[in-house]
Amino acid sequence: MDLYHAGSRSLQDRLGVRDLADHVGRSVGEGIRPVAAAFLELQPQLVLAAADPASGAVWASVITGSPGFVRATGPRRISVTGGPAPADPLTTALATPHTPVGTIALDPRTRRRMRLNGLLRPTPRGFAVEADQVFSNCPKYLQKRETCETVSGRLAEPPRRGTALTPDQAGFVSAADTFFLASVRTGGADASHRGGNPGFVRVVSPGELAWRDYPGNAMFLSLGNLTVDPRAGLLFLDWTTGRTLQLAGEARTEFGPDGERTVRFTVAHTVDTPAALPLRWSAPAYSPANPDPDR
Repeated sequence: MDLYHAGSRSLQDRLGVRDLADHVGRSVGEGIRPVAAAFLELQPQLVLAAADPASGAVWASVITGSPGFVRATGPRRISVTGGPAPADPLTTALATPHTPVGTIALDPRTRRRMRLNGLLRPTPRGFAVEADQVFSNCPKYLQKRETCETVSGRLAEPPRRGTALTPDQAGFVSAADTFFLASVRTGGADASHRGGNPGFVRVVSPGELAWRDYPGNAMFLSLGNLTVDPRAGLLFLDWTTGRTLQLAGEARTEFGPDGERTVRFTVAHTVDTPAALPLRWSAPAYSPANPDPDR
């Protein structure tokens, strides 16, 4: 599969960064290098992006496990033991052969992240992904969290579903320093990270969010996807309680006169799950690259 499609190219050309994108794109491969395989085996969580085959809605989700639950089991394959909770919106997608899926492994302890996109194959113990894109990102806008603990004996709570943000959820989003963005293209999916100081995501109304698109690697994979297919999913984590807030809807990019970009997300569905994850992280040290969200 070509790395860049018409959506990504249109943004690169509009902003005059096609040559830079081609240079950065040379780091994207199909194979999993030994250093990447070693990184994966240390991670306690993996973020996923895919479309629900029944509804068509795009979601971002997260699964956790003891380090080693994600492993490279071939030059272009990762195998994952386990999966999301039965009530997770991506349960059906992750049980469907040939589902396009995007993944991102992010380690706040080292401020490193790795993305792997490909086609999913269910396995007896979870699922595998045959990769067509494997690459790392720089640590920009990634908050550092020093420690991670796993708690046991959690009481499972059913998710709360809705079609707009409640006041509590709006406060949760407004206080976030990180979220994950799921997007799709024909035959593919992508999971990416967005970070900033608290307040970088604005709640415009119970049905709309907005955030500035900070300068990145010039590839415009996520925004390129949204240019051709506006379906999107957002995942917010409470790093101290394990709460997850998953949103599905549509996103569009607006351009200011100076080229500044704002992404607007319209909420269609919400899934709010208290204590969904067993991981508990320390307070963040914010990235020095984070812009002032009020500027």
